[in-house]
Order: sequence, then structure tokens, then C-alpha cells
Amino acid sequence: MAEAERIIGTPDTPDAAGDGQREPDAGGAGTTAAEAGGGAEARPARRRRIAVLFAVAVCAYLLDLVSKMIVVARLEHHEPIEIVGDWLRFEAIRNAGAAFGFGEAFTVIFTVIAAAVIVVIARLARKLYSVPWAVALGLLLGGALGNLTDRIFRSPGVFEGAVVDFIAPKHFAVFNLADSAIVCGGILIVLLSFRGLDPDGTVHKD
Repeated sequence: MAEAERIIGTPDTPDAAGDGQREPDAGGAGTTAAEAGGGAEARPARRRRIAVLFAVAVCAYLLDLVSKMIVVARLEHHEPIEIVGDWLRFEAIRNAGAAFGFGEAFTVIFTVIAAAVIVVIARLARKLYSVPWAVALGLLLGGALGNLTDRIFRSPGVFEGAVVDFIAPKHFAVFNLADSAIVCGGILIVLLSFRGLDPDGTVHKD
């Protein structure tokens, strides 16, 4: 967990970031890593970014939760519903593996990984000064919480529950909204990293 924070986290002290090679980004609302080190005027900005993170996470989680409840109540044990011919349909399945049905023999391991991701994101929130990073981490958090809820509360048992999947594109694995949120959050993080944007709102200059 500490290694994960080292990779995508940012320094806590102004000296670690004040190397003259970075500049504030618009996503950080003009907040530099030095200001993030402890200035009282920077705390409201950080709280706003944290609020964005958790608002995105809650929206992603609730959308996933409600969609799964509807699928279980209306679609499970029924014929699939075609949305775009046979190219896209809704089909309820129970998935004991990871996202998109991979690794069904390691349900408990995936549960532990999801829980670890949630803890790491919660700890990284204290260093967060970038709105795009808040959105990305919020998507990851909401998706991880959505699938973790299934792991804990659905059959066959606690930490071994099968995730409800229902979005079935042709020639592709069946997935759910939590999987989509995780993938979108991951893609956004990759794009932000290519731009050199850090979670504290500063940009690396090459």
C-alpha cells in the first residue's frame, strides 16, 4: 500500500516539490505542491477536491447498485433483452471472477484487492488538489465499492459473492457499471500521467 502511494501520490513537504521543474495546472486551481504542504488558505481547495472525489464515487456507486437491483429483480432468470440487435443486449449473469469475467478461481483475492484499492484511495485523498484526479479516483472508488458490495453480500457467501453483470456487447465479455467506472477511471489516470499532471495539481515539465 505504501508503494502504491509512492507511485501515484505526491510529496507532503514543500522542499520535495520545489525543484523549479513544475508549474500549477488549471485543474489544481492554481494550487502548488508547496501550498499543499500546509498553508491554511490551501485547505478549502483541498476539501473541495475531496468533495468532488466522494461525490463522483457516490454517484458511480449508486448507479451501479440501483442497476444491479433492477437486473436481479427484472432480468435474472429471464430471456436477454436486445438493445441494439444482437450487437448489444442486457443479460443477467453472476460473475465470480474479476472485471469482465476473468479469474473466477480467485474470488477472495479479488475481494482483498478491491478493499486495498479503496483504502489507498482514501489515504491519497489527503494529498489531492487536482479536479481531474479527483474525478478519476472517484470513478475508481465508486466502481471498487460497487463490486465489493457484491463480494460481501451476495451468494455464495461473504467475501466470495458473485458480482452481477448484465451489459453484453457482441464478441465481448459481460460487465456492469462498476467495471465501466473502474476502466474509465484507469484510462483517465493514464491520460493525466501522460500529461504530467500530479494529484496535487502541478504539471511536470519535460
